[in-house]
Amino acid sequence: MNLPSTYRAYLVTKDANQNATAAVTERPFNALPPGEVLIQVAYSSLNYKDALSATGHPGVTKNYPHVPGIDAAGTVVSSESHLFKPGDRVLVTGYDLGSNTDGGFAEYIRVPAEWVVPLPANLTLKESMIYGTAGFTAAICVSQLQKMGLRPDHGEVVVSGASGGVGCIAVAILAKEGYQVVASTGKPQAHNMLKQLGAARIIGREDLNDLSGRPLLKGIWAGAIDTVGGNTLSTIIRLLKIQGSVAACGNVANHKLELTVYPFILRGVNLLGADSALWPRNSRLELWNRLANQWKIDNLEYLSHAIGLEDLNEHVAKILKGGLLGRTLVNITG
Repeated sequence: MNLPSTYRAYLVTKDANQNATAAVTERPFNALPPGEVLIQVAYSSLNYKDALSATGHPGVTKNYPHVPGIDAAGTVVSSESHLFKPGDRVLVTGYDLGSNTDGGFAEYIRVPAEWVVPLPANLTLKESMIYGTAGFTAAICVSQLQKMGLRPDHGEVVVSGASGGVGCIAVAILAKEGYQVVASTGKPQAHNMLKQLGAARIIGREDLNDLSGRPLLKGIWAGAIDTVGGNTLSTIIRLLKIQGSVAACGNVANHKLELTVYPFILRGVNLLGADSALWPRNSRLELWNRLANQWKIDNLEYLSHAIGLEDLNEHVAKILKGGLLGRTLVNITG
């Protein structure tokens, strides 16, 4: 295959005062980082972490110019690894993609072979990026809860930040697994979507924001998935039933957690982390297979709306303000 001399990418640069600017531009092909697998990207997706990188957040991306995009799905162009060959359909989520390695907001990426996941047979490239890191994170959270023995007959499972990418997919997976899902959101416009995805009932975000300072609250939830962090996570932990579990994957509200040890000692609750970036490869492949099969959401496209590279600046601003619902698919060459 004859490769072009340049490729389109959403490039973020910083000036001498460390002010970030992002724009779609043509990059020389030799700007791609080293790696064993060259992939032509069909789709990516917009995540909160991408928005931080796009606005110059040093905690996400240290070196600029940089191409964000922690998700990518497309076709292998060339491979130095025996695991992949030209024409293979693949996806990449997590690892260092879009953080300090140029990411999926571009027509091409080049990455280590160990980052690459073969596209499951029952999933299209587009569907894989409607899931993206958000869907994979939701899958980790559900898997973690089930490993701790959570069953549908144990009681309600609450999902915080349910209108966001991770939250809405978590609601859908839990509902498919037969759990009574309570979706927490501060967005009335998301209620219909959440009911369509299987939420048994919906509560406001204020219901998960106890300010009393009490070390324990009445046990309500058998399990939980928290995408918010801060006092929301603290409240959920204090509301868990005996031996209840919460899978935590977000800190958009706050990275600090103020608690006593009482929920853990007196109720035996479990706080489970979900690090999607470096999740072990064998489990990664298994969870993607579940997302393509028994956990596949019937109305997956209902969760998303598609944009192009040129629309990213507008949507980066929206996601930072909490103004997006569901998933934002980025159409690169699909």
